[in-house]
Amino acid sequence: MGIILMKVLIACEESQAVCKEFRKLGHEAFSNDIIECSGGFPEWHLQMDIFEAINLKKWDMMIAFPPCTHLAVSGAAWFEQKRKDGRQQQGIDFFLKVVNADIPKIAVENPVGIMSKLYRKPDQIIQPYYFGDEAQKTTCLWLKNLKPLYHNKEINLFANVVTHCGKGEMYEWINKKTGKLKQQPLWYAHAWTKGNNEQSKIRSKTFPGIAKAMADQWGKN
Repeated sequence: MGIILMKVLIACEESQAVCKEFRKLGHEAFSNDIIECSGGFPEWHLQMDIFEAINLKKWDMMIAFPPCTHLAVSGAAWFEQKRKDGRQQQGIDFFLKVVNADIPKIAVENPVGIMSKLYRKPDQIIQPYYFGDEAQKTTCLWLKNLKPLYHNKEINLFANVVTHCGKGEMYEWINKKTGKLKQQPLWYAHAWTKGNNEQSKIRSKTFPGIAKAMADQWGKN
């Protein structure tokens, strides 16, 4: 496969994990968020509203990571209040505006949530351990003019080596209200030890294997 260089917007990404992988291939890629980037390349970061960034250039591709706070099923206990005060509808409207942007190729990422019913089922559901990172993070992808990411759970075809990647460690605790055993990925649990801003950054960051797969597969024709 050859590479046709593109203008690529990585929206709602402050970590620059995906942006840097596309830059390695020579694409004119920019991360975008309303906050400063933490990836180390501010010259590749558009710190502005996502819809301002969309209108800034004639993009060939957008990979977007819209906020999931009011959409993910992990926060279902607060859905009733969020519906009443309008926060959930704001999240729905934002997601739909992003996924329907006037850009030829689009990938929108979110965890399992209500958009699978309100919009449509995702084209693909992936895990970090599919791509060589020992961690679990159920990730839904809605795609426009892009193929689902190819992966093999045992063989890393890009490195041509057998990885035998596991799912990563789990953190367990007893729910004080129910007395039931609860589990969550250890990397996710560690985020609780950080402040609110750092929690959000850690949980939203794209794992390296997925970021590389996006660039390697969607950045080549």
